[in-house]
Amino acid sequence: MLSRTKEFLRQHNYRYEKSYIRPLMAPESVYVFKFGQDSLNNRVIIRYGHTWTGRQRINEIDLRLHKQKHPRVFQNEADMLDYLETRLAQREQQNDDHPSGAEKA
Repeated sequence: MLSRTKEFLRQHNYRYEKSYIRPLMAPESVYVFKFGQDSLNNRVIIRYGHTWTGRQRINEIDLRLHKQKHPRVFQNEADMLDYLETRLAQREQQNDDHPSGAEKA
């Protein structure tokens, strides 16, 4: 599950951890995916179920980046990756515009 997301994070030098949660009272299973460059402060929560044939079906993907109050909700992995690529490009552009104090010296 989320193999394209894992590949994307590895290409951009992000670390990640994954864990599974199987709630007792809910029919959905939950997959929690924490990632970040310095600390694991970004989180993807995938709620999924199973079809009658046993295949996994993603019901909802919640993406919460650092300091976001409300998660971004996606229906599939491709939409989430498009959003991450735009956010990553914005972050790189901000880092180029505002170099840190160590780089100025």
